[in-house]
Amino acid sequence: MTPYPFSAVVGLDDLRLALLLTAVSPAVGGVLVRGEKGTAKSTVVRALAALLPDVAVVRGCRFACDPAAPDPQCPDGPHEAGAPSVHRPAALVELPVGATEDRVVGTLDIQRALADGVKAYEPGLLAAAHRGVLYVDEVNLLPDHLVDLLLDAAAMGRAHVERDGVSVKHAARFLLVGTMNPEEGEPRPQLVDRFGLVVTVSAPRDPVQRAEVVRRRLAYELDQDAFGARFEGDEKELAARIVAAQKVLPGVTLPDRELDRIARVCLAYGVDGMRADIVVARCAVALAAWHGRSEVTAGDVADAARLALPHRRRKDPLDPPGTDEEKLEQALNEAENDLPPDSHGSPDDDDDPDGGPPPPPPPPHGPNGPNGDGNEGPPPGTNGDGSQGPPPGNEPGVDPPPADATNRDESPTGGTAPSAQAGAAPVAPGAAFRPRTLSIARRGEGGHSGRRSPAFARRGRVIGSREPRGKLAGAPHLPATLRAALHRGARRVGPGDLREAVHVGREANLVLFVVDASGSMAARKRMTLVKTAVLSLLRDAYHRRDRIGMITFRGHEAEQVLPPTSSHEVGVLRLASLRTGGRTPLAAGLRQAAATIATERRRDPRRRPLLVVVTDGRATSGPDPVTLAPLLNGVATVVVDCESGPVRLGLARRLASALDADLMPLDTLEMRRTA
Repeated sequence: MTPYPFSAVVGLDDLRLALLLTAVSPAVGGVLVRGEKGTAKSTVVRALAALLPDVAVVRGCRFACDPAAPDPQCPDGPHEAGAPSVHRPAALVELPVGATEDRVVGTLDIQRALADGVKAYEPGLLAAAHRGVLYVDEVNLLPDHLVDLLLDAAAMGRAHVERDGVSVKHAARFLLVGTMNPEEGEPRPQLVDRFGLVVTVSAPRDPVQRAEVVRRRLAYELDQDAFGARFEGDEKELAARIVAAQKVLPGVTLPDRELDRIARVCLAYGVDGMRADIVVARCAVALAAWHGRSEVTAGDVADAARLALPHRRRKDPLDPPGTDEEKLEQALNEAENDLPPDSHGSPDDDDDPDGGPPPPPPPPHGPNGPNGDGNEGPPPGTNGDGSQGPPPGNEPGVDPPPADATNRDESPTGGTAPSAQAGAAPVAPGAAFRPRTLSIARRGEGGHSGRRSPAFARRGRVIGSREPRGKLAGAPHLPATLRAALHRGARRVGPGDLREAVHVGREANLVLFVVDASGSMAARKRMTLVKTAVLSLLRDAYHRRDRIGMITFRGHEAEQVLPPTSSHEVGVLRLASLRTGGRTPLAAGLRQAAATIATERRRDPRRRPLLVVVTDGRATSGPDPVTLAPLLNGVATVVVDCESGPVRLGLARRLASALDADLMPLDTLEMRRTA
């Protein structure tokens, strides 16, 4: 199958440039591509692999050692310099979302070790990706420890395997590219910071570009070979330019004045730590090499900062991600103004006789222009993909509109409809606190690693052993294995004696919030306390790696304001825009919760739900909520009692009893320190 040509991609200039720079210098640290579905993220990454030059590897080496400089610690070595070699294309290794740690780093072949008495190491995907591309689709859905492991290997250029009695080190230098859909949830800011460059892409907003995308895709599907031949010249030109830039890279110098500029830009932009400075410096050097220059210029620093800095300003993990372009331009200007007088002026006068900053690097181009079709690329002022600025409703500093753009509490003319459902203006939550840990008491099967409820897991405290269900799923339980061999009177352990350890750890759950937004919640600033409590629980769910969902009920119906998702920052935005008012259809909220849980169980039977009902127990609309308790039979539930005042009816307690739920008064939810 002929891959889609890299030079045939329409638009996406920032993404293509970021990928080419990491191909020139993998030390930049990899690329994270954020974009909605259908924006050619995977297509561009796979196309890049076809541009990389072939590599020479030692014949028979599973770790792709370079015959000119073999790895002295190669598990298949030692290899002598000049050993027999073969040439092959650079590897493109794709890491599936369900990959396990032993599949990534490799592991000891336990069955062979027990049967043949040899210590056989099975290399993983890190070894297969050496000197190639490691592509991780939906990187935000990977367990955190796997993402940490990948980023550590990419940063150090080596993989260290210490598990199952194996101690192996081998080279693992690869171009790391991760893609993700923000709708599936944002990864932790600490992990995003580990990527060198982050690029956000979206579908073109220009109808001419959209039509050209479809035209090229249909032509490619009709005849892949003919389509590839159409861009063959451009592909060879890009491949040759990558090789030339790699040769120039070691000789590129970073002047002190530009290093000073990098430090000042990072300080003005307000990033934490030193990783940003290092990545900008490496990216600027790669940019200079890409343009065939031997010295980094001010323009290289500015372009590198635009690729490497915007994703590093999130201070709160639940802040919505986004690029504050105005703040970055301000930081660049401040750095220019603060440079010492002898560093002012054009730092690259020899290359630019007309003075002024150098022009931005041109994007890879096709035969008739930047897009290979005679078009001049996206209109000025766009983001390289046809869109202008951040998406509507997500401008920096502006709260997005509620999920329901046609709020039923407002009239078509914009005024407030005089109805019983008229919602009060949203109130802001207070400062989040550390809540008490809510968990499911029963032990789960450990379908999703996390930090909330007890469950059987691949790691954690060992509580016993069992026979493997097919291939060994985890570490072997050696005492149980020896007992099995002795029980059958054998003097040697055989494959049938193998027992695996049973671990108990923690799992992530689906935390579904059902929040009372009726008129009674607006009294005595109660909604501020409720929003603060839910915000605190949302933050707790983020730290425990849970999926979340939110249902509100008021007036005569319930509404699913947030379908189950891993995007916790969206939950914070929906909570902030939550309005109150009207009657209390508590039964409708429970019915909606039961339907949501049933749907999620069909999608993912191994993820257990934890229902959190935030209410005072009043039900002034619809049937008695107690009668709906059978719909939630077997669902772990917590009722947060919001009733306050000197006279209390105890309705929330009655509801908790019917649901077989834990009852927690609102004022006891906060985890307070003891003296």
